Amino acid sequence: MGWPTPASTGVRWKPPESVTADNLVEVSGLRFGRSGRPIFSGLDLGVRRGSITAIMGPSGTGKTTLLRMITGQLRPEAGTVKVGGLDVASLARNELFDLRRRMGMLFQNSALLTDFNVFENVAFPVRENTRLPEALIRQLVLTKLNSVGLRGAAGLMPAELSGGMGRRVAMARAMVLDPELLLYDEPFSGLDPISLGVVLRLIRLNNDALGLTSIVVSHDVAEISHIADHCFVISEGRVIASGAPRELAESPSELVRQFMTGAADGPVPFHYPAPDYAEQLLGKPQ
Repeated sequence: MGWPTPASTGVRWKPPESVTADNLVEVSGLRFGRSGRPIFSGLDLGVRRGSITAIMGPSGTGKTTLLRMITGQLRPEAGTVKVGGLDVASLARNELFDLRRRMGMLFQNSALLTDFNVFENVAFPVRENTRLPEALIRQLVLTKLNSVGLRGAAGLMPAELSGGMGRRVAMARAMVLDPELLLYDEPFSGLDPISLGVVLRLIRLNNDALGLTSIVVSHDVAEISHIADHCFVISEGRVIASGAPRELAESPSELVRQFMTGAADGPVPFHYPAPDYAEQLLGKPQ
């Protein structure tokens, strides 16, 4: 599976020479903020082709923001985000749309279209981005639904699906155009143990079977550690640790160990800053 787009889609795609490099996504010196608050302060990371890479860190560290920069929804104040050797922020509108056709996105809440049934939800990107005949669309959609175990649910509406089923439909939709890069934003949130296990298995299975490169944003350390090839932990605008899940669990950084083990107290304190407890209880002036 490569970057060139089939002629049937009508997309003109000319991959740069650098797409043969080991990293599909490269983030260098990334700086970005909102309302005067810095989110990234020189972020650097690379995502290897064919890998499952986890982006982790405490809440509010910009993990979802990073996905939006990879897809070109946001532009950096400084630094670069490159996908397949292309500087995303420098692309013209039509070039950015071409690049996005090579990506799939699974949103945190699945984001299914409530007025469409399962089949039409998965078919939607195909109808919007290609000129394929209806018979081929049907084969493509049913194949993707079968890969997530939901071919029999093609006629159901989103309101009839469980949370886990909705997440799997969203996964089929994200894969339907055979992307090279698949982005997952908190894919495990709100799932019961069985559904979570199914989604984990599908991420690993589809990544390997289809030759994908996957980026997974998640707070679920234990779960993502089962499938991630490499992890980045982000805090205070930078990568504070990276490596295989086992390596991070043994990190010399107290903050990294606290995050990986879920300890209640540590560099991220349990107590919000407050005046002296005894003085406050006794009603003395603060």
